[in-house]
Amino acid sequence: MARGKDIDGSISVPTFYGKELRWKREAAGLSLEAFLEGSFYGKTYLSDIEHGERRMPLDLARHADRVLGTDSFFERRCEDVRKARKSSHAEYFADVLELEKHALEFEEWDPMLIPGPLQLEPYIRAVVLSAYPAEPEGSLAAKVADRRSRAWLYEDKDSPESWIVLHEAVLLQPILPPNEMAEQLAHIAEVLRHRRAFAQLVPRKFGAHPFMMGMARFMTFADAPPVMYTEGMYSGQLIDDPVLVKQYSKAYGRLRAAALDPEASLNLIEQAAEDYRNGKQPHALE
Repeated sequence: MARGKDIDGSISVPTFYGKELRWKREAAGLSLEAFLEGSFYGKTYLSDIEHGERRMPLDLARHADRVLGTDSFFERRCEDVRKARKSSHAEYFADVLELEKHALEFEEWDPMLIPGPLQLEPYIRAVVLSAYPAEPEGSLAAKVADRRSRAWLYEDKDSPESWIVLHEAVLLQPILPPNEMAEQLAHIAEVLRHRRAFAQLVPRKFGAHPFMMGMARFMTFADAPPVMYTEGMYSGQLIDDPVLVKQYSKAYGRLRAAALDPEASLNLIEQAAEDYRNGKQPHALE
């Protein structure tokens, strides 16, 4: 459906910001395409920003200031828009939440944990409390609900295609009692059987491999350059430099080459779930 011409800038900070961008662009006599010349972005992406539906990346804000002669106005307002998008998620994760709504494909690696959108409530609670042991029950429940609301990324029938690489340690080092761990792994297997997401396991016997130092998540888009996100316990970093993202992407390819194939990996996840269900510890790959 075509959008209306008018934008109600009173709805939110992002729509106010977007409306100002459109006003400046049209006052300069620039079409979407003309404005974007010299950038990496598409006109749908820019239109979404003008309607307050996407956050403007810093490099595009700087591009806007150069093209429109706005004396760093849009660069300075980037932070205001980011802060306006509140949830129980950490502030450093806000940009990722915005971007994942528009991604065509996800590629993820985690050496120790199940990816957030695949985590069930007991697993989420355990992860949150490990980092914030004094978290009040109310905010803990909000964090659980917000994380489960992202399940669509892997579970919806129309979700983006995803590739997930996990370390064998995710199966062998349970953070839940056996019955709950069995349910969590069985849930992953069920999602994988729907074939919107594919998983590979990296056996610990394989020794050195790329990304041993932390998690990585890649997102690709139809109208913007790919990005990579990496995270620690209390911080996260979104990397959008094209050269660096390409270098990380090549390393991810080498990581996948070191992992087991998807069917063998899925069988091992199902077997680990069965072992926990029967009160057994899954065996490490020899």
